[in-house]
Amino acid sequence: MTTRRFFRLSLASVLLTFLVILLGAWVRLEDAGLGCPDWPGCYGMLLGVPQTEEAIAAANEAYPERPVHIGKAWKEMIHRYAAGALGLLVFAIAVMAVRNRRDPAQPLALPLFLGLLIVAQSILGMWTVTWQLKPLVVTMHLLGGMTTISLLWWLTLRQGRLLRPSSAPGPAADGLRPWALFVMALVVVQIALGGWVSTNYAALACTDFPTCYGQLMPDKADYSDAFVLWHGLGVDYEFGVLDHPARVAIHFVHRVGAVIVALGVIGLAIAVWRQTASSLASRAAAAMAALLVVQWMLGIANVLLSLPLSVAVAHNGGAALLLLSVITLYHTLRPLPPAVATAAR
Repeated sequence: MTTRRFFRLSLASVLLTFLVILLGAWVRLEDAGLGCPDWPGCYGMLLGVPQTEEAIAAANEAYPERPVHIGKAWKEMIHRYAAGALGLLVFAIAVMAVRNRRDPAQPLALPLFLGLLIVAQSILGMWTVTWQLKPLVVTMHLLGGMTTISLLWWLTLRQGRLLRPSSAPGPAADGLRPWALFVMALVVVQIALGGWVSTNYAALACTDFPTCYGQLMPDKADYSDAFVLWHGLGVDYEFGVLDHPARVAIHFVHRVGAVIVALGVIGLAIAVWRQTASSLASRAAAAMAALLVVQWMLGIANVLLSLPLSVAVAHNGGAALLLLSVITLYHTLRPLPPAVATAAR
């Protein structure tokens, strides 16, 4: 009964993390990342945002450089409340793991690490505000969210109650696992590049596709300034600080990364279909390939339709799902530990 509750809690945390990732993208794309200039409250309020004339006047006096925008403030606080709920859920998972630590099927190290990761994410969330949307910090915050959902999904899968891999995947799986890890790394790098595009406001640096300003390789790109990670503190990074040629370079590199990821994902899927007899692995590979196609379509639509909010948020969510699909495939290629396999029956 305890392990079943643990599974349900970990699965619920995956779903909530996905929601938090979507809300984070929504806040960023709505230019509401600084909707509250302080942290963890909003203009000094832990619950709600300034809405009365007196509260707004007091907030504007306290933060004259960031006048109250009620809509943006609420968007930021909704994201914070969801992230706070996720933190409580992850801590509950860690507590349950400690209490059930004598069960050989109970994972312990990963739940404890996830608790530490949530603390680190909170610090990055604070720095995102106090350092005024510094691209490096915001990108790390995005990667932290992707790491959180990936580890929670792995924790859920390895309990063997959702998708149970074969107890003996075979020699083909042994050769495919390193490839799956390599593709996973490619997807993570591409997500980091996507975060760098977003935090530097470079999503529309090229407005045509597949060319950029009519060229396959834009000659107006400035790669020397595009990936400078540190531009100092005390700078308001909202709407970006880079010149247009640097933004073109960031955008173009992200496109190149998309091609590399596509080759890796398609190659891995074909290898799985050809080399393994596992129907579970084959279905996971098919889902991975399908999500890749969806991601490409969303990315192209972002450019050609001038970054519609719904499409851009979906593109962020699609990146998370693509990463989870690779993790799922890797899971199907690895047998469960005997104690876990027995408990999951």
